[in-house]
Amino acid sequence: MVPLYTCCPFPSSKALQISPSFLLLSSRNPKFLPFTISRILRAISISTSAAKHEEPIRTSYAGVQLEETVDETKEGKLRLDSWISSRIQGISRARVQSSIKSGLVKVNGRVVDKVSHSLRAGDKVNCVISDLQPLKAEPEDIPLDIVFEDDHVLVVNKPSHMVVHPAPGNANGTLVNGILHHCSLPTVASSEKEVLFDTEDMSDDEQDIFHGASAGPASVRPGIVHRLDKGTSGLLVVAKFKQHTIQRVYISLTCGVPSASAGCVDIPIGRDSNNRIRMVAVPGLSHHGRARHAASRYKVIEVLAGGGSALVQWRLETGRTHQIRAHAKYMGIPLLGDEVYGGTKNMALSLLRPRTPPYYNDELSRLVSRLERPYLHALVLGFEHPHSGEKMRFSCPPPPDFGEILNHLRKIGIEKPISKE
Repeated sequence: MVPLYTCCPFPSSKALQISPSFLLLSSRNPKFLPFTISRILRAISISTSAAKHEEPIRTSYAGVQLEETVDETKEGKLRLDSWISSRIQGISRARVQSSIKSGLVKVNGRVVDKVSHSLRAGDKVNCVISDLQPLKAEPEDIPLDIVFEDDHVLVVNKPSHMVVHPAPGNANGTLVNGILHHCSLPTVASSEKEVLFDTEDMSDDEQDIFHGASAGPASVRPGIVHRLDKGTSGLLVVAKFKQHTIQRVYISLTCGVPSASAGCVDIPIGRDSNNRIRMVAVPGLSHHGRARHAASRYKVIEVLAGGGSALVQWRLETGRTHQIRAHAKYMGIPLLGDEVYGGTKNMALSLLRPRTPPYYNDELSRLVSRLERPYLHALVLGFEHPHSGEKMRFSCPPPPDFGEILNHLRKIGIEKPISKE
């Protein structure tokens, strides 16, 4: 089968007014071409760190102990892993989960190995953080949708729900595991720095992605130039060149419609001090704490369901962790299906139901119940080829689940935004 790919210029707004048939086009099986990038992948080592700004970065949590009683003022259900993560500053939930599964956590004197165990006010929790084991990425025969490849770059259409690289809690089944097998490369282990900092997530711009042949130990993120979140589908490049040469265009479905049909969100992004797995856009904090400059240009392509949703195009000027998701939340239009950033099923229903004809309510409820991820897709990828200098552009249609949701929203109602140009 011929791989699904297109070499093209960046799409105009007209081109992004995607037809249903285009959005429902399914990915074809890739044709694996002769390809070796061993020296490229082995030469790359990625280092990253993340921590809350209130305390210095801790290099290891091994042996850290927590003995504490759950606050009597706490109400409702408290997950064991979430609660411990909130009590040990800077630690990742994945690290806490590993300790729980290792039998190192007791609740009221009894060992609990279930990470989702519900705590109640007054429960006494004893926890010891386990040693962090080095991560390994082993080759796995995982089908990959190869869009383009040569001796210098590899462009992949990543499906939603696939993790990009191994991390605590996701040791296999990742894109990197598939790339290692595809390129006939051996198992790689994380470097010491990569293990010690133990981050769940990283900013694209925080990656030191290019080193010479004398680089240190291999990384479990070999050659990954930029990330896509687990729930995000679309184009991703594996290559030997600096991240800032990349141009990316995304499309998303949002809860609600932006107040302006086009604009630029230039708001710093940092890690949320109350929830380590979430980022937050906070004005005026680019030089305070760990917030960093972030800019996202957006344009509304279609107003859907009478204003209950919108098809929005995004162009990134920076590459921060969860940048589009955090900026969309800041704008008051979280991505549809993004439970972490407020685009919940309840919010979707509250916006869509008043705008939906009564006869369509049952179908709407079924539609919203199937929302399983943030509806964000990396539509276009552009970069300068590291060897030839050629400017390359690739585009790839969203997966069927994105197209299905979009088509249902179009049935409820579709309008073109009023252009100010």
